[in-house]
Amino acid sequence: MQTVNTVTGEIAADELGLTLIHEHFYSSDEAVSVQWPHVRDRQQEHDLAVESAEAVKGHGVRTVVEPTAMLLGRDVQASRQLAEETGLQIVLCTGIYTYDYLPQFLLNRDADYIASLFVHDIEQGIQDTGVKAAFIKCAADEPGVTPNIEKIHRAAARASVQTGAPIMAHSRPASGTGPKQVEIFLEEGVPAERIQIAHTGDTDDLDYIESLLAQGVYIGMDRYGLDLFLPTAQRNATVTELLNRGYAERMFLSQDFDIPIANGLDWYPPEILEQLQAAGAATDWSMTFIFEQVIPALKEAGMTDDQLDTMLVENPKRWLTAP
Repeated sequence: MQTVNTVTGEIAADELGLTLIHEHFYSSDEAVSVQWPHVRDRQQEHDLAVESAEAVKGHGVRTVVEPTAMLLGRDVQASRQLAEETGLQIVLCTGIYTYDYLPQFLLNRDADYIASLFVHDIEQGIQDTGVKAAFIKCAADEPGVTPNIEKIHRAAARASVQTGAPIMAHSRPASGTGPKQVEIFLEEGVPAERIQIAHTGDTDDLDYIESLLAQGVYIGMDRYGLDLFLPTAQRNATVTELLNRGYAERMFLSQDFDIPIANGLDWYPPEILEQLQAAGAATDWSMTFIFEQVIPALKEAGMTDDQLDTMLVENPKRWLTAP
């Protein structure tokens, strides 16, 4: 029987059900949170997380995959409390979220050592909680695949090869990072079906997207509601065309909704968030946006129930349990 680790324990893969592949209940600037804990309202964060958890459950969601890694404020205790209180299944990661910066401890150690840290989270548990990571997160963004980023990607790949855990790689299509990220993973021996290139849906360049799909990897059409990267109508048109070309089995739908960020509790203070909202950057962004507006539009454009089930149920299960 195939199984998946969640924050409350191991479950059968068939129990995952309807799954959102890329959402953030919790995130924070780790250094600020540790040095000035008074700036965080943890009760407010928890209440907002419960609200979103109950909202997605109302749409039939059983599982949320949370790629909140090191440097993004991974908080296992908060995630476990949320899962226990709401009954939502939450899948956590190991890995590092950075576009280039590394603390000196990691800057002066090699990819094999960093891989051993990821393996520890997968095999022993995260932050001495016993909660085991189910996948590995890494990132490349505007600076591209710098030497530091390549080291983290190779560490992620080596941990995947050792443990069988899949990889989710934050990407930036505008910087063309995806192909190099895939190249590194494949070079290190990671099977393509374990690789997910997140945020591929931030572009409607079908040639770029198909260059990734040709490698056999999964792609995340996972930032619905973040119009500052690409408006919803263009995202829908891209997904529709990819469905027509037969790629349902390689796509995920999600929103990359980040509760603290969306509520002015972390990256952006409320006044800047209001300016972004006024400019239309993320007016409808929420953890339920795809159910309320995207799925109806995709169905109107021809998406079938089987294709939707593939993207929201079957693909997450296949990726999380890929051999």
